[in-house]
Amino acid sequence: MENFEVARVDRSDVSILRLKGFLDAHTAPNFEQAIQELIEENRYKIIVSMSDLNYISSAGLGVFMGFIEEIREKEGDIKLTNMTDKVFKVFDLLGFPALYKIFQEEAEAEKEYSK
Repeated sequence: MENFEVARVDRSDVSILRLKGFLDAHTAPNFEQAIQELIEENRYKIIVSMSDLNYISSAGLGVFMGFIEEIREKEGDIKLTNMTDKVFKVFDLLGFPALYKIFQEEAEAEKEYSK
């Protein structure tokens, strides 16, 4: 089984989480912890970059759903970027493009926050 990593980059009021590897039931708690830390630090403008994410399961998708309401109540959002076609198909199949803004590049998502 492939490993999973979450790398965090903070830029002024926007935080970027770069996912790598397999996001599934075994690794979802690592992703949950990364988002929880952002919330505890009052950082609600989040970009999740997935260029190096090879696989996402329903458990991984559940992490997004578990936090989005709380983050949006705090005037924040989670924007998604750099999805591979394989990962996008999973998000699309479950209707996520209707709930989340998806961008090709991190810079596009950052600009959206500055509007």
